Amino acid sequence: MLTGSSELANTKAFHRSRVSNGTSLFLEAVDGRSALARRYRDILGQIVSDLGSEPSEAQSLIARRAATLACWCEQSEAEMAGGKELDIGSFTTATNTLRRLLETLGIKRQARDVTDLSAYLALRKAAVEAQEPGA
Repeated sequence: MLTGSSELANTKAFHRSRVSNGTSLFLEAVDGRSALARRYRDILGQIVSDLGSEPSEAQSLIARRAATLACWCEQSEAEMAGGKELDIGSFTTATNTLRRLLETLGIKRQARDVTDLSAYLALRKAAVEAQEPGA
C-alpha cells in the first residue's frame, strides 16, 4: 500500500487510469464521437487554453467539472428553446456554480481594445510625425 504523497505522485503510468494517463477523457467506455462528447471536449480545451499554461491536477479537475456544467446548461437551453419547460432552480444553480468554478480557475472577462480604424490611423499618423526629424 502506498503511504506517502510522493509515492502516489510517482505511480507508474500503467498502474494509473486512462484519464490520469491522458488517453481518455472519461473513466467509462464513452463513444467520444457523439455531439455531446465533442462539445464537452471543445469546451474543456478552451477552458484549459484560457488558463494560459499547463493546468495542475486540481485545475484539471475544476476545468472538467466546469465543462460538464457548461454542457448541461447548453442542453437545458436547447430543450427550453424546443418548448420543454426549464427547471429554473436547477439551471440557476448550475450557472452560478459554473461561474464560481471559472472564477476559481482565475478566468476573467477581459476588455478588448475596440479602437475604431479611423482613430487607430490618426494615432499611427501622429506617432510617425512625432518621430520624424523635422517635426
